Amino acid sequence: QVQLQESGGGSVQAGGSLRLSCAISGYTYSGYCMGWFRQAPGKQREGVARIYTHGITRYADSVKGRFTISRDNANNTVYLQIHSLKPEDTAMYYCAARRGRAGMCWGDYYWGQGTQVTVSS
Repeated sequence: QVQLQESGGGSVQAGGSLRLSCAISGYTYSGYCMGWFRQAPGKQREGVARIYTHGITRYADSVKGRFTISRDNANNTVYLQIHSLKPEDTAMYYCAARRGRAGMCWGDYYWGQGTQVTVSS
């Protein structure tokens, strides 16, 4: 059973930075696409960043240039480095994983419990 656990959220001022971490355990880390999603109150869940098994990344337009996703396969961890935070970035951030290979992903998502990011103006 794949398990994911997020950390690194908190309350920051607009313009600040955070580094979110997601530790994955249970199954082999390699062979999974990893992503970060967020959900604000009253909003639908939004995919903000994804990284594939070959290292290619994709970002939502709203976060391009500010968010960077990376993965450390040796430590079974994926990161989301966030700069220039805006109040509209306030949300619960979730880490997710599903099977993948060479830019293709499939199957059900495994989800973490979420970490809260709150940005004040």
